[in-house]
Amino acid sequence: MFRPAREPQSKRHLRSSFYVVGEGILAESRDGGPSEPLTASTVADLRKFRFSRLGPHSRPAQQLDREARTELARAMTDPEREQPDQPGVPSGFTYLGQFVDHDLTLDATAVRLEDEITVRQLLQGRSPALDLDSLYGLGPDHRFDRRFYEEDGIRLKSGTTQGVPDDPSIVGRPLTGFDLPRTGTGSLRSERRRALIPDPRNDENLVVAQIHTAFIRFHNRVVADLVGKGVSSAVLFETARETVVKHYQWMLRHDFLPRIVDPEIVDDVFGNGRRVFEPRPGEHDLPTMPIEFSVGAYRLGHSMVRGRYNWNRVFDQGRGTLELLFRFSGTSGILSPPPADAADPEAGDFERLPTNWIADFRRLFAFREAVPDRADLQVPDAQFNLAKRIDTLLVNPLADLPLGSFGGRGQAAPPEIELNLAFRNLTRASMLRLATGQQMAEYLVDRKVDVEPLTRADFAQGGGAQLSAPLVDAVARHAPLWFYALREAEVKGGGKLTGVGGRIVAEVFHRAIEGSRHSIVRDPFWRPFLSPVQDRNARHVFEMTDLLLHAFEGRADQLNPLGPVV
Repeated sequence: MFRPAREPQSKRHLRSSFYVVGEGILAESRDGGPSEPLTASTVADLRKFRFSRLGPHSRPAQQLDREARTELARAMTDPEREQPDQPGVPSGFTYLGQFVDHDLTLDATAVRLEDEITVRQLLQGRSPALDLDSLYGLGPDHRFDRRFYEEDGIRLKSGTTQGVPDDPSIVGRPLTGFDLPRTGTGSLRSERRRALIPDPRNDENLVVAQIHTAFIRFHNRVVADLVGKGVSSAVLFETARETVVKHYQWMLRHDFLPRIVDPEIVDDVFGNGRRVFEPRPGEHDLPTMPIEFSVGAYRLGHSMVRGRYNWNRVFDQGRGTLELLFRFSGTSGILSPPPADAADPEAGDFERLPTNWIADFRRLFAFREAVPDRADLQVPDAQFNLAKRIDTLLVNPLADLPLGSFGGRGQAAPPEIELNLAFRNLTRASMLRLATGQQMAEYLVDRKVDVEPLTRADFAQGGGAQLSAPLVDAVARHAPLWFYALREAEVKGGGKLTGVGGRIVAEVFHRAIEGSRHSIVRDPFWRPFLSPVQDRNARHVFEMTDLLLHAFEGRADQLNPLGPVV
């Protein structure tokens, strides 16, 4: 959704090449224009994450040139345009969406290719499924990935924060379980800071890192529950994983998706099945990842990002800036405060997260909805963070990405426009000859999906990015799919994906859950049972707040260990 020694870019969030099934490898071109497929060897095929193409190719004449992409990107990150908050969407869902993206697109074997891994295992490692492989890797029995687990081979390792020197308050103490586990060894600080998790992208900003930390706690709490019930050690890990994965999928289906996608589309897809994306797969067919989702519609989360957050009692009143949330990570940043140079991976004195940067989850997710009688789990409206509306605007800090966010630290800075996230998204789509929004609308209508195409007036009068008349004319004919989906949300969806974008996202989520080894789609009678609120269990409710309540034992001093603002 948005993404040590340097990791190859093909494994980063903003990957530079795509293996598209049936086409070959589409690699980044020198000018950012359309790429011609490269014939791949068998080994290269297996080493690439498997993408697919849902709709048609766009023609060269339908692609915006570099000048037009530059103009559109600058309009989308215009610092003079004020982007509204989105009521009903706490800001934590922005980064939960990024966590989900990494789950869907983790290349589980690319850096761990071993002789004994079979071809089928290689393909499965590249199959998008909502199965939390970004949390579990290849499991505790795999000789490489057992390092993510405690000695019992069942619980996941967690990390300990680093106390702030000379501070007599709680922030001066190390706190266990509130940071990602880190390698802690090596001659370089960057090596010692590296997160000991299957997907290093989950340490590219502090919010997604703290969400990953919460999932570690959730798994370990489920293990403790099962031990208390006498579950045999022989089946303990797999039982815990199935429990965690199905509750996660239920939360995505019933809490996350309806907040970002038109609920009528979500209900139609999950109630009546898919109409467009792999609607009738064979029993042994593995899911693929359509580039229209990965490079287009699902980049909605970039629009939800805030420029500033009321992070915790120490970094309140907007002091949790987006720049600092990148800085206090181990992949994009250096876990250390200014004046240390965040562009230098060896700078700074901290090798673990400083205690004063632990999240106050009460500010990121709406516990007021889940437990309205728990005053200790609520914060005043002025301290709560809502996501920005899904529309054609991005907060201006995304016009100047840190090099570490796309694997560029240690290299010469690229041209300024190439640090602009909107420009990078638009260029990636051009490289892949991604279908335009208009092409995808026509494609869906041909398949009997009820979609109302956008008109020129929709592009000219939207409340988000303001476009010049020539650019309006260009996108009214051939809009990049990502921009089209955001404009749909802006003018027709009330800040939720609808039409083309909503259908693509809902169907890919359905297929990704169906394709998981543990699946609530294939097990339609399964119901959640882990909400700490018994009434919610009786109603089969399990939302992200329930997951956090279970992970942190329902304790306000764990969901917010630094305490309230005084």
